[in-house]
Amino acid sequence: MASVTTRARVAIGRLRADGRLSILAAVALGWLFVVGGRFLLPAVLPQVKTTFAVGNAGAGLAVSVVWGGYALMQAPGGVLIDRVGERLLLAGSLAITGIAVLVVAAAPTYPVFLVGCGLFGLTTGLYGPARGTTISRSFPKNDGAAIGATLAAGSVGSAVLPFLAGSLVGSVGWRLLLGVLVVPFVAVAVFAWRAVPVREVFEESTATGSQLLANVVAAVRTPAVARAVAAVTLLLFAFQGLTAFLPTYLVEVKGFDQATATGLFALLFLAGAGSQLLAGTVADRIGERWVLTVTAAVAVVSAAAVPFIDGVLVAVVVVSAVGTRLAMAPVSNAYVIDILPPGVQGSAWGVLRTAFFLVSAGGSTFVGAFADRGLFDEAFFVLAGLAGVAALLYVRLPSRAAAKRTRGDVTR
Repeated sequence: MASVTTRARVAIGRLRADGRLSILAAVALGWLFVVGGRFLLPAVLPQVKTTFAVGNAGAGLAVSVVWGGYALMQAPGGVLIDRVGERLLLAGSLAITGIAVLVVAAAPTYPVFLVGCGLFGLTTGLYGPARGTTISRSFPKNDGAAIGATLAAGSVGSAVLPFLAGSLVGSVGWRLLLGVLVVPFVAVAVFAWRAVPVREVFEESTATGSQLLANVVAAVRTPAVARAVAAVTLLLFAFQGLTAFLPTYLVEVKGFDQATATGLFALLFLAGAGSQLLAGTVADRIGERWVLTVTAAVAVVSAAAVPFIDGVLVAVVVVSAVGTRLAMAPVSNAYVIDILPPGVQGSAWGVLRTAFFLVSAGGSTFVGAFADRGLFDEAFFVLAGLAGVAALLYVRLPSRAAAKRTRGDVTR
């Protein structure tokens, strides 16, 4: 914990010089509840399964629906950045997500619960692209550190909210735990509206829809972008599948009580927060390729080690190692956003996020299907193999400067 605090102070010290900490605070706080709410669901899956009488595959489908809805909104969200600006998207996303959590919490049947999960995914999906471009534009000299700090806030939310849920679900129930999230979502929506500045949008663009689409396709087909996105897709699929069922696996297979399992789940994200703060700062100084390669290599070992967990101490080591995979996000996000042509940055980033989140959304369904066949451990070995392919892709990642020289700028 001390090292995480030290890294946080270093990162914030670098960002304070930009004079825009209120923007960072608003965006990061919103991300804390968006991601924390998303990972709260796996922490209460045992109770959800009991309520609706579904198995692991059904529980995994619910998590996939959340991620699938999130993925589907990335491309529209990216296009809207270039049309209405980030402030409206950030504040609006948080406000309507408050409604979505009420639908999930009040669902009387499993099909309605799935609808609520999809709505939650769709509403939070507007937040992701605008979060990235807001930070990248506001902190151009320290984008890696700024994105790292933002994503670390999300990791803290992913640690705290599921831990609280796991500790309280037995006494208050999963419905109340989800329903009360409406309060912070609405409050942070107001904060974001006040803190995030209005920026120039492009409503007067002369490009036709087909021209814009052609420009976006040209931007995302460059080798550097394609390689980075393929790698992040594999890592996200593996991470999403693993985290969706980690508390359930620890309880049902390894024999941990739910409080211990959710505590370990919280530890995963605390380790991730420290890794994100460190990785963004290191990548700003030495470049992205080796930071991403090492992160992916650790993801291989940690995923393969999950079936060998035996006791709390081993679990602490393995789960902490799994959490370091989160270091990939700030480095990869900063890299891809920066090498996209400015004229279609928002639109292209949204399309890319739709692609990799939509594919990775299947991770939980994949693991759930294996689990219902008694193949939990084998699923984790497959996820480790996917992370290995990502590591090989990162080895060949060009520098930002080299990627920009070969991208060819597109205009509207």
